[in-house]
Amino acid sequence: MSGEGQGSSHWFDDEAGPVVRPYAMTRGRTNHGAQHRLDLIAVVVTEPHGDDPEGDPSLSPEHVDIVELCREAPQSVAELAAELDLPVGVVRVLVGDLVDEELVHVSRPVPPAELVDESILRDVINGLRAL
Repeated sequence: MSGEGQGSSHWFDDEAGPVVRPYAMTRGRTNHGAQHRLDLIAVVVTEPHGDDPEGDPSLSPEHVDIVELCREAPQSVAELAAELDLPVGVVRVLVGDLVDEELVHVSRPVPPAELVDESILRDVINGLRAL
């Protein structure tokens, strides 16, 4: 046996900084009640009357970062995950918390099946030109 104990070995790079597991950010939760609406293209928008999230001690730094990013411009769930370098599942839980706190709301883009057919729009334009 060597003189080194198991406690002295490093399993990560010293330059990596502190390591926080995703389940710690979400307090062990893997989903949220509003998660069914939070697919990758769902757009997160800050509420205009929302309070300053930095003053709320119940919010994590990641919650505050999400609100700040969405305050600059509406962001999709995928964009938030990429920008914050967090797993999508974690972002969904955090956004769900912010929806509950009424700091953000989620809009869903119109599904392609509900978009107006381009040929109908052309027929309307041609009809208007004929007038």
